[in-house]
Amino acid sequence: MKDRKVCCLNNISRVGTDCFREGYTLTDNMEHAQGVLVRSADMLNMEFPAELRAIARAGAGVNNIPLDRCAEAGIIVFNTPGANANAVKELTIAGLMLASRGIVDGADWVRENADAEDLKKKAEKAKKAFAGIEIAGKTLGVIGLGAIGVMVANAAVELGMKVCGYDPYVSVDSAWNLNRQVIYVQQLEELCANADYITIHVPFMKSTRHMVDRDAIARMKDGVRFLNFARDELVDEEAMAEALESGHVKTYVSDFPNPVSAKMKNAVILPHLGASTEEAEDNCAVMAVRELQDYLDNGNIRHSVNYPDLDAGICRTEARVAILHRNIPNMISQIASFFGKNGLNIESLHSKSKGNYEYTLLDLDAPMPHDTVERLKEIDGVLRVRRVVTNS
Repeated sequence: MKDRKVCCLNNISRVGTDCFREGYTLTDNMEHAQGVLVRSADMLNMEFPAELRAIARAGAGVNNIPLDRCAEAGIIVFNTPGANANAVKELTIAGLMLASRGIVDGADWVRENADAEDLKKKAEKAKKAFAGIEIAGKTLGVIGLGAIGVMVANAAVELGMKVCGYDPYVSVDSAWNLNRQVIYVQQLEELCANADYITIHVPFMKSTRHMVDRDAIARMKDGVRFLNFARDELVDEEAMAEALESGHVKTYVSDFPNPVSAKMKNAVILPHLGASTEEAEDNCAVMAVRELQDYLDNGNIRHSVNYPDLDAGICRTEARVAILHRNIPNMISQIASFFGKNGLNIESLHSKSKGNYEYTLLDLDAPMPHDTVERLKEIDGVLRVRRVVTNS
């Protein structure tokens, strides 16, 4: 197999990078890299070299990557859904406790009174101000039943909570993994009206911005406690600040500090700790490396955010070619006709589409001529062609 260069834009766990096969070289220079590994580096205004074929984000969010520009250039963008799910789940459970008990304020009081000679006596009197409630028997509403939401819902059931979940796009896998005691609701309004606690676990997109808006907050029970370990943009935080000020929302726990949330009354704002565990960083790195290597070596796509997933396994034939193109009529017939006219027999053909883009992977029973790539690019709608595996 070919030797390949991968550029690391952030520090990536060695547990992950050690998964690369022999022949892969890590570099800090993107100029001649076929792949990029990234965590938080801002790529939105970066110029991409012609050789770049794929970007793997060691994490779930991809708002630091120009997805549309990458799609047009035939650059696959991967993320690592679920790799940090347990870390976020555990912090969300901690968030339930932070929202219920005066843990932060109590700890701050002790630190402020650390030099008091009669600290024990003072603490016994002061602790009444930090009294809270227990979560057992309370209702938790989970918005979003993906990998993290399902884990949070199941854990809350084990802690004795009543749980209801809302997700209009829940997957079959998530449905199977969800505890039977979790009640699925059809409308967000129903969840808001009945939950004592609400936690949100949905991806941030244009369609989900301010998903929890002023109207949704108004429909919530008085004294509700709200947890946000997904994205701050999902919540209209100006409206949330007003609800906290009035007491309609008892506590807001968020993992996203910003000028609005940092000044909120009755809020616990953490410095984006959700996936900040050694295990999560290792898991994300391993998944990102495996996705990137399988695409570069075999043309397989798993967990792409701008192209469809497609897995044709390891190539056992003489050659494999990958074609990234627009999702428009007559593309497959044009591609198949091209190979037929050039005397190249297609042993297998796999094709899938996602939105405006389509990915076609073909295995051939004979070596592919070197000029095939350039001639395929002449088909209108073809964005990129790769000779993935060839014995020529």
